[in-house]
Amino acid sequence: MARGSDPRRRYTITVVMLVLCAFLALVPGARGQTDAFTAALAGLGDGFANTAEAVERLGAGADPRALPILRALADGRLQRKPDGTILLPGADGGFTNAVTGAAVTDPTGAEAVRINNRVRQSLRGALGRLQLLSPDVAERRAAADAVFRSRSAENVPLLQTALQRETVSAIRAQLELALAASQLVADDAGVKRAAIARLGDSGSVEARALLLEARAGNAPLLPEIEAAIAKIDRTLQIRRIGETLFQGLSLGSVLLLAALGLAITFGVMGVINMAHGEFVMLGAYTTYMVQELCRGTPLLGWSLVLSIPAAFLVAGACGAALERGLIRHLYGRPLETLLMTFGVGMIIQQSVRLIFGAQNREVISPAWMQGTLTLPFIGVPVTQNRLWIIVFGLLVLGVVVAAIRYTRFGLEMRAVVQNRRIAATMGIRTGRVDAMTFAFGSGLAGLAGVALSQIDNVSPNLGTGYIIDSFMVVVFGGVGSLAGTLVGALSLGVVNKLLEPYAGAVLAKVAVLVALMLFIQRRPRGLFALKGRAAES
Repeated sequence: MARGSDPRRRYTITVVMLVLCAFLALVPGARGQTDAFTAALAGLGDGFANTAEAVERLGAGADPRALPILRALADGRLQRKPDGTILLPGADGGFTNAVTGAAVTDPTGAEAVRINNRVRQSLRGALGRLQLLSPDVAERRAAADAVFRSRSAENVPLLQTALQRETVSAIRAQLELALAASQLVADDAGVKRAAIARLGDSGSVEARALLLEARAGNAPLLPEIEAAIAKIDRTLQIRRIGETLFQGLSLGSVLLLAALGLAITFGVMGVINMAHGEFVMLGAYTTYMVQELCRGTPLLGWSLVLSIPAAFLVAGACGAALERGLIRHLYGRPLETLLMTFGVGMIIQQSVRLIFGAQNREVISPAWMQGTLTLPFIGVPVTQNRLWIIVFGLLVLGVVVAAIRYTRFGLEMRAVVQNRRIAATMGIRTGRVDAMTFAFGSGLAGLAGVALSQIDNVSPNLGTGYIIDSFMVVVFGGVGSLAGTLVGALSLGVVNKLLEPYAGAVLAKVAVLVALMLFIQRRPRGLFALKGRAAES
């Protein structure tokens, strides 16, 4: 038995010795890491040169204990005793030993560690490297920016580690740019080529500036650098085109909202309503009033949503009153209608100026309409408020089409427009239909005011700048055609924004107006001309 147990005994002894060897191999490494941290701390406060070197060593060590120490040093709160002990200030006003973490009861003789510009530069890079692994998103974003500015080849391993852990796409893009910037100053030509390729793929203005700087000291890599710069220029050009198109669609959606009501009152009813801009302005002021009524209540965040039906009802009620009081006596007399509505518009504008004052009123956008989004694939930044206005304009257009085609009100409105006498003989109250139609178009103008309150100043002159554009959209698209209103609004918006970089805002609008006049000479009924009895009447 004793002889048989020898192999088991030898096996047990061997396992124990291997475990001991592994433990002994690990202990010196841990002790070496602790000693490195302690040695780096000893340099803090021992002259500016030693302090800067200590800061860089603490940043390269990736020890989590270094982050609060470096922050205290940057804020001027780090203390050093005559014996070299580093004191870290606490939230309660006391001090702790930076190495052991133990409370220091006697900080007598401790002085603040002074820094200069060289130490501050080292601090920026070190703090950036340590904050790359922070759980806080804002800290990681700031750290990526700081490391990008420091541009040191020593940052490459830490940036690669941070990239593997990062899940936020925006911060990943910053880290990739910082990694390429750090690799660009490396000694290895292969690493530099990889950095140049990564910068070319990023398509950012910062990457282009880095490559322009790198041309001076990298003559052998000049062809690769020029190719990367050309690639970035193509990406930026596509991005600028995308931004211009989005701005044109945004302007077009505003023109669509402003012209939809006019497409009803002018295109369908034949009334030249010069007070249409004032109905837009009433919708904007209704939005402001709803916001003020909701201020201080839980409904403040929903004030914009509540403003949509309120603005429609207010502007619609004013339109119905205008139609019943004045316009119904002037059907078939377009010149008198134009002059009368122009005077009514001036009365409304002055009344609002007397009630609310001439100064602009502020309408706060809800949180979900604030900020900027970056569209995927093309990287075009878009503002959320304008993106929501585009969606809102299309939704309003869909509701208008559904109301005209699939409701009894829409059926009666089309019947009265096509043949008023036959519609009356069939029992349709044509006067009530006229009032509801005009109120419907005026209410749509109020919805345009809700949208404009998010991107323009709410003032008595708000609607004045959109009345001419609204008429241009309706005439260009085809009088009475909702499809023409959509195409005309988006076309004029995009063309305006395409011309503005070359001609300026004023000349671009003049050029569009001249082109529209020439187009109307060839197609007087617009893009989508109505057919049938409605067009002939």
